[in-house]
Amino acid sequence: MIVRPKTRGFICITAHPEGCAAHVEQWVEYVRKQGPIANAPKRVLVVGSSTGYGLASRVTAAFGGGAATLGVYFEKPSEPDRLGTAGWYNTIAFERSARAAGLYAKSINGDAFSDPVKQQAIDLIRADLGQIDLLIYSLASPRRTHPKTGVVSKSVLKPLGEAYASKTVDTDRWLVNPVAIEPATEQEVADTVTVMGGEDWRMWVDALEAAGVMAPGFSTVAYSYIGPDLTWAIYRNGTIGKAKEDLEKTAHELHTRLAVGGGRAFVSVNKALVTQASSAIPVVPLYISLLYRVMKEKGLHEGCIEQMRRLFARLYQDHPTPVDSEGRIRIDDWEMREDIQKAVEALWSQVTTENLQQLADTAGYREEFLKLFGFGLPGIDYEAETEPHLAG
Repeated sequence: MIVRPKTRGFICITAHPEGCAAHVEQWVEYVRKQGPIANAPKRVLVVGSSTGYGLASRVTAAFGGGAATLGVYFEKPSEPDRLGTAGWYNTIAFERSARAAGLYAKSINGDAFSDPVKQQAIDLIRADLGQIDLLIYSLASPRRTHPKTGVVSKSVLKPLGEAYASKTVDTDRWLVNPVAIEPATEQEVADTVTVMGGEDWRMWVDALEAAGVMAPGFSTVAYSYIGPDLTWAIYRNGTIGKAKEDLEKTAHELHTRLAVGGGRAFVSVNKALVTQASSAIPVVPLYISLLYRVMKEKGLHEGCIEQMRRLFARLYQDHPTPVDSEGRIRIDDWEMREDIQKAVEALWSQVTTENLQQLADTAGYREEFLKLFGFGLPGIDYEAETEPHLAG
């Protein structure tokens, strides 16, 4: 079939197999060109490994550190007459590249919140790797079925206490529109923390530790975002922010616990980027499109793979690992520079539908969004027939 992008709001419902493979290969080549990462871990488990920061982490671990990697993800497989999701094709492409380089690479497609998937991962680690040196926790899910109670919780993107009014952008038509969001209820806050907080991360560490598959000096990192004043009400001071506070509390608890055996636990605060998760958050796409323009003009723009290569260098090459006053690794440091934020704020105060194309990097946003699904990659004939079914 001939595969073209079909978008619905903040999601693309098609994915191009060869394009996804080309995107993964771009990341592989970038990491290779940066050279090896000193002291990098050799056995890495990535939970949430098929797209965005999780996939970039896996690529960095494998091709920057020569690591054997096990990935856990939840994606729709392809069928003979039906496309799979982008994460499905990404994972197949990564595994092929890793194995061609002589690197161990296996994956589990299932609900990472569940006990059976945790056990499946432990069984593979025992059989193939013995132990792991690093757990990357990079889950971004709208819902979670609790493995102990069976209760299904859904996360929401809402402010706390009072309604929030600002502006956002319709990325289908590139219109700047007002947005108003009612505050979350106490139950919605609790549910969002259940889905996106630190409980499941802790459960993964508990399960790995109980199974005896954590190597001496084991480290674990979960990903977060803080952001500027412009997005504060909907993000850091909203329901997601409460979940991230819980994630950071969990990091402190895990760090104290793991330090007894020479281990570490961190939250890495990463840059705002075009991802499937960020595209769904009101206000954030407009902020990102302005941020991209400013950071590109200053020569400071990074994507997922550049961010993760820098994170791994901080984790394993810099001693001790640099952290902020709250014990977090800040890979958003360039984004949060005062000159960057002042420039973005100035553009934010001016931006309207009429001047959006001049003030914001809408082309860059659109390009990065389509790349997530394998479109717009050089060297791919998008008018040619492609085979939708690739076996994992």
